[in-house]
Amino acid sequence: MFISRRILLLLTAAGLATTATAPTLAQTWPTKSITFIVPFPAGGGTDAFARPIAAQLEQQLGQRIIIDNRGGAGGTVGASAASKAAPDGYTFFVGAAHHTIAPALYPKLDYDIEKDFIPVGVIAQPPQVIVVNPKKVEAKTLAELIAFAKANPDKLNYASAGNGTTHHLAGELFKLLAKAPLTHVPYRGAGPAMQDLVAGQVDVMFDGLGSSAPQISGGALRALAVAAPTRSEVIATVPTAKEAGLDGYDVATWYAIWATKGTPAPIVARVSEELQKALKAPMIVEAWKKNGSAVPALYGPDFAKFVSAEVVRWGKVVNEANIRLE
Repeated sequence: MFISRRILLLLTAAGLATTATAPTLAQTWPTKSITFIVPFPAGGGTDAFARPIAAQLEQQLGQRIIIDNRGGAGGTVGASAASKAAPDGYTFFVGAAHHTIAPALYPKLDYDIEKDFIPVGVIAQPPQVIVVNPKKVEAKTLAELIAFAKANPDKLNYASAGNGTTHHLAGELFKLLAKAPLTHVPYRGAGPAMQDLVAGQVDVMFDGLGSSAPQISGGALRALAVAAPTRSEVIATVPTAKEAGLDGYDVATWYAIWATKGTPAPIVARVSEELQKALKAPMIVEAWKKNGSAVPALYGPDFAKFVSAEVVRWGKVVNEANIRLE
């Protein structure tokens, strides 16, 4: 009885110590620089939202945040690396809607977006926009683009951030609804894809407004339609896809932060708290407004449910559209 009682006392003491340590851990963290793994090259949508958030969080936390761009395979290379990072609270994953599409397209992934990560929160949700290079594509309306594609089935191609990304599925959905043939050209991220679109190496892109807005306003790209229920204030003269004659074409992308599985709960809670604060900072509010991005209040368990629903939704789209990787 003496031994059992002693063990009980030791376990109780250990439990109290853990309870007492939890808030201390959250308060003392971070004590060194933090890494954000971004699974696409610089210049794409994920990177475009990750960097301002990182800069704001640096101010709030008092520690440097390093952006580690690891592109490849529709964002799955970076996600794989992030899933294997030490769960010490110093490595986080900045992913996107692409990572809820990947399970349906990459059956041999060595990570599980729902099981190997802890969802922290969504940071942005910009609408998709259909853009063309005005020097290569004469179409000034969506109807003209569709008509040209149908009349010239081998002439138009579209760039994406890679197989399995929202850019890719947005293009395939467009082809299904418009019955307009386009050739898919996958890149290792939206940044390289955008560079080639502006340079005239490709014709069309179904991009997030966050990364397209500067090119549209600068005249390098022509926007034909916004894939959202309502027009965007950033490009208010551009019609929605429905207004332009393509009913049912509603595609939005989103970007979010995850922690590696096993990261201490107090640190995850602290990051969530700091993220919510960061998204209200004037600098971020103004930047997101320029990019036409909404900020859904999705954190923790609510974000986890959203991710699960997205995996199911995109899985159905992949199957119904019979999308196969090239």
